[in-house]
Amino acid sequence: MNEMVMISNRPLEIEDRAVFGHREGDLMVRPGSASAIVTLLERATSYILLGYLSGGYAAEEVRDVLTVLIGTLPTPLRGSPTYGQGCEMAAHKQFSTATGVPGLFCGPHSPWRRGSNENTNGLMRRYFPKAPACDPTVYGHADLEHVAQEPSGRPRKTLGRETPAERLRDLLMTN
Repeated sequence: MNEMVMISNRPLEIEDRAVFGHREGDLMVRPGSASAIVTLLERATSYILLGYLSGGYAAEEVRDVLTVLIGTLPTPLRGSPTYGQGCEMAAHKQFSTATGVPGLFCGPHSPWRRGSNENTNGLMRRYFPKAPACDPTVYGHADLEHVAQEPSGRPRKTLGRETPAERLRDLLMTN
């Protein structure tokens, strides 16, 4: 992939979660499936967005789903997402051009640099296991929204016992 901005260039306020709106992103792929689920986790509030990739996870489809997900957000929440360097992100420049949102990338084989998103994917596996019986093609956008809302409604110790949804609401009301 060309012209990647690496995570080492991520500003300190994003790194320490002082500014909200920045995300970590990844894909959840079931082995042998042509579909996948995009996960986007907001770093300061832990608020989750999910997108469905029904026709595969080629770079163009990932770009299109990410563009729609980011487009649903108010402008203050459209900070830079951080991704891995998988081939599904090959259209990242087109995404950035379409949305005005620059992306950042971890080094190869370092998913731990997006640790919050990796933990979120583990949580999402409770709803969408890798087991062959769990076919993502049976889930619609409403199902994904429902699943994303459940953990976003749970109190978090890291948020002073507030929920991600409450923290997000409070931040939006003050900005």
